[in-house]
Amino acid sequence: MNLKCEIIGMRRHIHKNPELSGSEYNTAKFIESKLEELKIPYKRVGKTGVIGTLEGAVSGKTIALRADIDALPVCEGNEVEYKSGSPGIMHACGHDGHVAIILGAAKILSRKKGKLNGNVRFIFQPKEEILNGAKAMIKGNALKSPNVDFILGIHVSPWIKTGRIGLKFGTMMAAVDELKIEIIGRIAHGAYPHKGKDALVAASMFVNMVQCIISRELDPLEYAVITLGEIKSGGAYNILCDKVKVKGTVRSFNSKTRNFIKTSILGKLNAIELAYGVKCVANYNKVGEALINSYEITERCVKTAQEFYGKDNVEILEKPSMGGEDFSEYLKLVPGNFMHIGTCKNEHTSYPWHHSNFNIDEGALPKAAKYIAYTAEQFLKQATQTVKM
Repeated sequence: MNLKCEIIGMRRHIHKNPELSGSEYNTAKFIESKLEELKIPYKRVGKTGVIGTLEGAVSGKTIALRADIDALPVCEGNEVEYKSGSPGIMHACGHDGHVAIILGAAKILSRKKGKLNGNVRFIFQPKEEILNGAKAMIKGNALKSPNVDFILGIHVSPWIKTGRIGLKFGTMMAAVDELKIEIIGRIAHGAYPHKGKDALVAASMFVNMVQCIISRELDPLEYAVITLGEIKSGGAYNILCDKVKVKGTVRSFNSKTRNFIKTSILGKLNAIELAYGVKCVANYNKVGEALINSYEITERCVKTAQEFYGKDNVEILEKPSMGGEDFSEYLKLVPGNFMHIGTCKNEHTSYPWHHSNFNIDEGALPKAAKYIAYTAEQFLKQATQTVKM
């Protein structure tokens, strides 16, 4: 079987057998079986994480290549031969393609083991969709023994045409905060509202107040998003609501803005308590950090991308994304770059991430695998030459 067919076959196998965050048991076993075939030593991290290490012939630096492996609780709408066989679960974010790309790169690099000027670490990470898989992999020594000197991450993109690649200098993705609020009032009959404390009215006012933080309190030149996406309340049409639960997310790019928004939200909850006589309980969690690419590593990735894809097919992304990605945890410890692989060929491959009809142009995967392998090889070669100089 040629490399193209093998990579597409691996992607389809994983797509057909998706597993949710923290439950990627069969996916991990599949990855391990492929690493065994390539004679690449591996170890399990936690329940479903896998780390493989390819040692080169020449002692040198170590570069890590990371793929996330979990799927989403989405019911697939695509009618394809490799459609998800797990009801309500789907690879709607392209992680199946990421695994196939990195396994493809592993095969290419394993053939060159005798010529590699250093080591390649393959990180297959679970639980990216809930933004806590990277920390567990790091705790499991994904970046040690040997110590990782650079790291590269990939993500397929429905916004970039097949045959093209997108790279971003500096800040690429946002820090992610999760907000859970419970507003507690006092129940009363709807005919006698003065005898209770209406939590629903208080929650409605809070939702409206929060919308003004970005438009009226924050510097217009700062980037941030506040989304309150879930609200649950009430039990009957004629009873004053005594409890409301609100959930949302805050996205930002720097600690100053992040802390400002948190302080403002909590301050508004204090005001709601005073104004409506209710009690507000807030659980405000920092889920993920901003993803900031290393300038030097990005510059080198742009160079290899131009060499491999051609200058006209390399997009330098100007604007960061409000999306979150826990690849940021690796970048806090090791210089690296997170890049977007173009997988949009037509209307069927242009649906956004997390959509029930999300799909990718599989033809982009083999080239991406070759590019990642080429870049890893060039990084190690250049690192060895630098040491010799």
